[in-house]
Amino acid sequence: MKLLSLLTLLLCTTVATAQTLPKASRTVYKCEEGGKVNYSDSPCLGATKVDVEPTRGLNKSSGRELQGQDVRNERLREGMAEAIKPLTGMNAQQVDQFGRRQRLSPEAQRQCRALDRELPMAEAAEDAAKVGAELKAAQKRLLDARTAYRKLGCD
Repeated sequence: MKLLSLLTLLLCTTVATAQTLPKASRTVYKCEEGGKVNYSDSPCLGATKVDVEPTRGLNKSSGRELQGQDVRNERLREGMAEAIKPLTGMNAQQVDQFGRRQRLSPEAQRQCRALDRELPMAEAAEDAAKVGAELKAAQKRLLDARTAYRKLGCD
């Protein structure tokens, strides 16, 4: 119970320091359609997932670190998450995701947990699929799971 209270306190602090804008997606999908390659935060059939990490205020030309308030807030949240990691077992990204999911309805939270289990299985099925109908079915399953995950706001 104390762990839940501590986590709730951390989340309240995190929400208080967070900006009101939605969190930028760090997952990008590489989609090939009609011979053209597109990158998007929306999944597509047969997409390749590309994980990206945005820059955090380093100015290449001067070598000095220039940070905005958003980067300072993110680092503060990361520090708090690291401090309570022995209690929660969650890293900073997991704590942020937990906080965002707390704003979802209980049903949406349940669906997100189910999709957390479904996505790795669908990705493995796509990797294992050969060609033809088997591959198309695996890609469709993965696209449906990724689309539902994004639509629910699980990320």
